[in-house]
Amino acid sequence: MALLELDDLTRRFGGLVAVDHVAMRVEEGEVRAVIGPNGAGKSTLFNLITGVLKPMHGDVRFAGQSLIGLSVPRICQRGISRTFQLTALYPQMSARENVRLAAQAREARHWQFVGGGVTFAAAGRRADLALERLGLTAIGDRPAGLLSHGDQRLLEVAMALAQEPRLLLLDEPTQGLSVEETAQAVDTLAVLLADNSISVLLVEHDMDVVFRLAHRITVLHRGAVIADGTPQAVRQDAEVQRAYLGGFV
Repeated sequence: MALLELDDLTRRFGGLVAVDHVAMRVEEGEVRAVIGPNGAGKSTLFNLITGVLKPMHGDVRFAGQSLIGLSVPRICQRGISRTFQLTALYPQMSARENVRLAAQAREARHWQFVGGGVTFAAAGRRADLALERLGLTAIGDRPAGLLSHGDQRLLEVAMALAQEPRLLLLDEPTQGLSVEETAQAVDTLAVLLADNSISVLLVEHDMDVVFRLAHRITVLHRGAVIADGTPQAVRQDAEVQRAYLGGFV
């Protein structure tokens, strides 16, 4: 049984079919990339998985159980965390406080009058561990708004990681980064994902990043899956080359 299973997933906006009968699997420990041109349905797919949007047809199953109808917080508590294309931080709070709040949000009772100190302390420990794994310990006390864009993107990954997810959704983690920042971020992510202890669904436009990190790739075009396979197989697929990769190949 796959960790994440999408079956016949469909979402329309008026006459536009944003996600068109998509079927996909993410196995335990797998890093799967979802690529496609702008408007292919990648962000809509993420929003369907995380409960931001409801599908008009099909199912999303996580660890064998359907997520349809669950709220965004409940889906997070089941073990799915995500980052966003646009940086979503509390700029005046420290990096560590941002990560601790994210860790605390995973708890079913993240605010409570009795016993709240235990939850707070546990969230702090998870925050420290996440910062360490992303190489951000040294900047933990700095306001998030004063960090470089590259460190802010990694901080968002640390926030998601502190929720101890079984499945991590990364939405354009290198967007807006310089060449040097991208190389540093990819090196950090490669080390983080090397032990296969976490499953990842990655949306990314930079093909160098995709081909370095992903075990398998799903290609969307106009909301539908047009290819699915290993990086090498997808790279050589003629339909993918026509629809997306073009001159890259």
